[in-house]
Amino acid sequence: MHASLTSRYLKHFILLLFLAIFAASCSALSTAAQPASIAVPDGWNLIWHDEFDGKRIDPQNWTFDLGAGGWGNGESQFYTSRQENARLEKGMLVIEARQEKYEDSYYTSARLKTQGLQSFQYGRMEARIKVPSGKGLWPAFWMLGSNFNGNNWPLCGEIDIMEYIGKEPDLILGTLHGPGYSGAMGISQWNRQTYNIADDFHTYAIEWEQEEIRWYYDGAHYHTVNRADIGDREWVFDQPFFFILNLAIGGQLPGPVGLDTVFPTRLYVDYVRVYEKTQ
Repeated sequence: MHASLTSRYLKHFILLLFLAIFAASCSALSTAAQPASIAVPDGWNLIWHDEFDGKRIDPQNWTFDLGAGGWGNGESQFYTSRQENARLEKGMLVIEARQEKYEDSYYTSARLKTQGLQSFQYGRMEARIKVPSGKGLWPAFWMLGSNFNGNNWPLCGEIDIMEYIGKEPDLILGTLHGPGYSGAMGISQWNRQTYNIADDFHTYAIEWEQEEIRWYYDGAHYHTVNRADIGDREWVFDQPFFFILNLAIGGQLPGPVGLDTVFPTRLYVDYVRVYEKTQ
């Protein structure tokens, strides 16, 4: 009788052990099938993001500015929504500038925006980007006030999270534009490195509070503008803003396209993320 009970207990134990191992294996397979988790910075909650992991640009997040005309800066490109100029590849957004005759322009590129789709007020706005190299190229990651109507700049406000000009390969710019401090009078900070920024991916971010905006490059803080810095001019950064990602060619800031600038050339965006502070 004791031998029979022992045998029964042993079989029961083996069955439970098998079920436990099977469950653990299924869990491991399930975990392996999940996308890599996003490392959220301490003190923040992730509230919106685009990882560009789909097959096409998400129309719930992004739309396009189209056309030419210089865009107020003497730029040379014609912005399109063609896949040749903007698409997803290998989990990244690709904005491709091409040297080609299109309408009345000799270059094409793309300018994506979240206007009318996604807008944000305060928090940490961050993107991981690889800029292209070459004189005359002008990639940017920036924001405009959601009340922008095409005619009310700089009253709407502009936050340039990142601008890169190919003729200055070691330089990143972070700038704030508003009424009375726009264009060449924008409140800007040059952030020079000891290497060519276009050689690799880097993270570009702002931390935007009610009275202050701070700029970060690869996690390092390099620029701050607060309400007191504006003086008696209007602080217009108390409203929602939308994102813009673009690759301009030529213009007042980057200058003419260099004879050695290679086309097609690409701006790669790994992700765009928005965080809010934890309570």
